[in-house]
Amino acid sequence: MVLLLGLGLLPQLLMAQGQAVTGVINSAEDNTPLPGVTVVLKNSTVGTTTDQDGRYRITTTGNNPTLIFSAVGFATQEVAVGNRSTVDVTLAVDQKTLNEVVVVGYGTQKKSQVTGAIVQVSSKEIQEMPITNLGQALQGRAAGVDVTQTGSKPGTVPKILIRGRRSFNATNDPLYVVDGIPLAGGYEDMNPSDVASMEILKDATATAIYGARGANGVVLISTKRGAAKGKTTVSYDTYAGVSKPLDKVQLFSGPEFAEFVREAYRATGGYKDANGNAVPTGVADPVADAKVAVLGGDPAVAKGIANGTDTDWQSLILQNGFVQNHSIGIQGGSDRTQFYLSGGYFKDQGISEGLDFTRMSLRANLDHQVNSFLKVGLSSYMMYSIRNGENLNPYQFTLQQNPLAAVYNDDGSLKFSPTNDALLTNPLAEIVPGAQVDETKKYRIFNSIFAEAQIIEGLKYRVNFGPDFTIARYGRFIGAQTNARKGGAPQASNENRFGFNYTLENILSYNKNFGGKHNLGITALHSIQRDNYETFRADVQGVPAESQQFYSLGTASSILSTPSNLIQWTINSFMARINYDYNDKYLLTLTLRRDGSSRFGENTKYGNFPGVAVGWNISNEPFLKNAPWIDLMKIRAGWGQVGNQGVAPYQTQGLLSRTAYAWGSTAAFGYRPSTIGNPDLRWETSSTANVGVDFSFLSGRVQGSLELYQTNTTALLLSDQLPGSIGFSAVTRNVGETRNRGIELGFTTINVNSGSGFKWSTDFTFMKNTEAIISLYNGKIDDVGNGWFIGRPLSTVFDYKKIGIWQSDEAEKAKSYASEVGQIKIQDTNNDGKINADDRVIQGSDVPKFSGGITNRFNFKGFDLSFFFYARVGNLIRSEFHRNLNQLAGRYQQIKVDYWTPNNPTNEFPRPKSNQEFPVYNTTLTYFDGTFVKLRNINFGYNFSPAVASKLGMESLRIYSSIQQPFIWSKYRSKYNGVDPETTDLNAGGSGVTPATSVYTLGLNVRF
Repeated sequence: MVLLLGLGLLPQLLMAQGQAVTGVINSAEDNTPLPGVTVVLKNSTVGTTTDQDGRYRITTTGNNPTLIFSAVGFATQEVAVGNRSTVDVTLAVDQKTLNEVVVVGYGTQKKSQVTGAIVQVSSKEIQEMPITNLGQALQGRAAGVDVTQTGSKPGTVPKILIRGRRSFNATNDPLYVVDGIPLAGGYEDMNPSDVASMEILKDATATAIYGARGANGVVLISTKRGAAKGKTTVSYDTYAGVSKPLDKVQLFSGPEFAEFVREAYRATGGYKDANGNAVPTGVADPVADAKVAVLGGDPAVAKGIANGTDTDWQSLILQNGFVQNHSIGIQGGSDRTQFYLSGGYFKDQGISEGLDFTRMSLRANLDHQVNSFLKVGLSSYMMYSIRNGENLNPYQFTLQQNPLAAVYNDDGSLKFSPTNDALLTNPLAEIVPGAQVDETKKYRIFNSIFAEAQIIEGLKYRVNFGPDFTIARYGRFIGAQTNARKGGAPQASNENRFGFNYTLENILSYNKNFGGKHNLGITALHSIQRDNYETFRADVQGVPAESQQFYSLGTASSILSTPSNLIQWTINSFMARINYDYNDKYLLTLTLRRDGSSRFGENTKYGNFPGVAVGWNISNEPFLKNAPWIDLMKIRAGWGQVGNQGVAPYQTQGLLSRTAYAWGSTAAFGYRPSTIGNPDLRWETSSTANVGVDFSFLSGRVQGSLELYQTNTTALLLSDQLPGSIGFSAVTRNVGETRNRGIELGFTTINVNSGSGFKWSTDFTFMKNTEAIISLYNGKIDDVGNGWFIGRPLSTVFDYKKIGIWQSDEAEKAKSYASEVGQIKIQDTNNDGKINADDRVIQGSDVPKFSGGITNRFNFKGFDLSFFFYARVGNLIRSEFHRNLNQLAGRYQQIKVDYWTPNNPTNEFPRPKSNQEFPVYNTTLTYFDGTFVKLRNINFGYNFSPAVASKLGMESLRIYSSIQQPFIWSKYRSKYNGVDPETTDLNAGGSGVTPATSVYTLGLNVRF
């Protein structure tokens, strides 16, 4: 009887001791796992949250236990457990809040509980337009993130700055983290189709968890994972299209060029008729032409003048490019195992021969729940790319060649030297197959491997290991019949690069809900990252057979150089973070990271980087409960410090360089000190204060964020100038300070959402960042030589100011300033009657006054239309393009400009002169307002109905057409014949630029 009674009570005793319940929480909107969902046992203080894969584990007690599932942005749901050990739940979207869970680094948080400045770019936005790399998806879509194109060559990677520049010598590039593993390099090898979301951590309270790596912001990239829904989904995304030059550079026509040359010789008295009289402007004289080497003095050009030749060299080089992309994804899994597999192929054939980029990729993401407490996973990415023409630009040779010259000989063969000018060869010779080879092959294997153990309820241990292998081979060949060799012996080089970087992290995390209102999260981390980078290069001359290119360097007649190198560095880190919130109203985040870098001295290797942030969800206060139109209103403030170790390794040590000397009558090599070591070199430190407001109104019809911030960076890694008499010109020290202030606004509105199916929404971003130098190595004293001025941005132009052109009635005044009629008139700033260095003024900076983007989306019964505008306003362009191609000497073809003549008294550009290579004060002709507005993308698509897709054996089917960059509005282009104001900054814009392009594509999205 006692035994039977005991057996009868056994279930109740087991229930009293607790029953483990596990499960996965998915979103009803897209059936994806939901991290950060709160799971509470009803009528108890027992609770937990789901992990990044939407999984949870909780111990229930009592009879008929009930679990409550809640998450910001989703309707709360109660589920009776009964005798089940697995309870999976699908949460419906709560249209009143429309908040989501975001990745914050080493974990996730509900958006309502985030205290740092974080902006998210979703997979939908990433795939909204055909892009080559992820940087293009960020432009104009993330407030505070300044993305600029650096050229239109295939494979070119945009430049990304988060909240401006902070450092002169250290890097200003953000840190990229893929699936939790920091990258040693950039993001350009990633396949955009694999990305689920990107979160950009902008302020120090958000980036402090990455310490020294987060000084310039952090970009968290999360790739797609499998789904525990028991059904495998296959997707195929593709597009193909044509890229076209947006337009050509406006150069002089043949007759215009001839008159331009004549005017250059008139200005110096070299254009005279048979009687020795000067030929007036606008009059052509055959005898005078014959005396000019660039015109009739060259038989080929004389023939061109006689025949009315007008060769458009640009059109002979430019072509329509072709771009295509194919991506296949397989996603699925079961309750215990989830997988995502993908393969990608991308090819971009440029608008000129010899310029192209190809990328092939494979990805495998696997997650497996071994048992109730152990989970393992793998993210593996393999990439192979080929880039041709990274350092080539045959187009540039078309911009200086004489338009009066012929392209071909009488027998139809290519005319290598169209004129007598030895420096100008036929641009088409550069694209003869095999004449110029510039090829980079790159192999990369990036892995993220983890194991995660649930030690006790709420406490997890995770180990991450991320090996990253990069192998690259750069081959270069320059044939004899090219402009670089001009018939000389061919040259070749072969460079091999090998990189191995690994990250090992141990992470403890504890998440606990107390009493249903107190949420505590604690994260502790130890991380080590080590990088090895090897290079070897061989340069030779005299390759016996041009077909060998760079593959058989040993047969060359001479070896020019064989440089090689090994660079190693290590970072050792410790981090702790505490997140606390009370009833989703009062929020607190505390962070401390300690980083040690091998790049610094023994006494200065380690730096401590704290962060603190608070938040207040006002919308959850009782006094706003009667304001149903407010979904979310959160005020947050934070302060934190992060470091920057972005200097080359070994700067703390004195380095040696090889030197040559004579040992008697014998040449010998030795070694001498080349740098001064600084064992006290330490971290740059950036301290950021940030105040932000997150808001959502009218059931998500209006939602966004507003940020105000200031960052002060001290102990700059700066080259302190030394007197050359001591044998060294500079030493790297920690001196000086910079400041960044700014405002950012990003919001989304649903303008129309009618019952008929028509929807119109708008995304808007605005950002204004102001850079300023606070002090340098001599305190608050300007460094004019480097262009560094206290209170001004880090890149500032300080030069003479052009105020016009000296006119005919100003001959005497021009002479008093050592100039003449038709030449550049410079502002006499101090009115002392002469032009010297004291008359220079600050012209401006490449930092825009503001920038932003706006995207409008329209949907109606399966049709969708979107267009995206992007603008930068108020920045200065220093266009080397307008220096190299505006020499005004009458020797080379150049940009068509409004130059001064006696018959055309303009104030734009000076009179050409044949006896000067460049006009005096020619740099003043290179400064332009860089303001522009671009229509970046137009996308029109149609989603077939589920019924039609089902008949075709598909879950969904969408076709679309896209046009990228069809229009650019810019005074730099429309008035001054510039190429692309976005790709021209203070250090670029030379004659090597390529035209801006427009891309027209057709695409297909299929799901099975």
